[in-house]
Amino acid sequence: MSRRIRITFAKTGPLRYIGHLDLHKLWERASRRAGVSLAYSQGFHPQPKIQLASALPLGFSSRCEVADLWVEDEPNPNLQNELQTALPSGIVIQNMLEVEERGPALQTQVVASEFEVTLLEEVDAEALTRRLSAVLEAATLPRERRGKTYDLRPLIESLAFSASPAPSLHMRLTAREGATGRPEEVLAELGIAIEDTRIERTELIFI
Repeated sequence: MSRRIRITFAKTGPLRYIGHLDLHKLWERASRRAGVSLAYSQGFHPQPKIQLASALPLGFSSRCEVADLWVEDEPNPNLQNELQTALPSGIVIQNMLEVEERGPALQTQVVASEFEVTLLEEVDAEALTRRLSAVLEAATLPRERRGKTYDLRPLIESLAFSASPAPSLHMRLTAREGATGRPEEVLAELGIAIEDTRIERTELIFI
């Protein structure tokens, strides 16, 4: 029987620009380099059993990404070190544990994401605080994405501004399937260009 290993990892540096599918392949390659025997799906086109919790937009860094790998090997106390050695700079394993092999899909367990948005340009703190209050007090925030209108307001669970140590925004956004808040949409409501920020995902909230 295969074992399901849950890995929490950081994604930083140039790897901020690697996409979701490429990240999946990166874990596959690293597992092979580390000599890990991945379990494969059934069917005509077997694929290594790897799940990533939530796609991270290109350019965002993260300190809290989560991946599940199904492995055929017996427990290996050096697995974390061996995988880390096989990974490129910018992917840092923070934690690894074995979870229920037949548990729910990882993607279905994510209900929210938290982000820290560092503001790279000088801002008027009072004006920004007023805009932030207006967003939080709004009954609705109609927006359009891919030609479809939606309400951004219920997707914002919390939003706060901090002036120190560096001007930054802290937001918690819904991340359920079909109801996912995006930091760039919140920034647009606040009148802040995404190019003037640095965005990091700081926590994934699970059921």
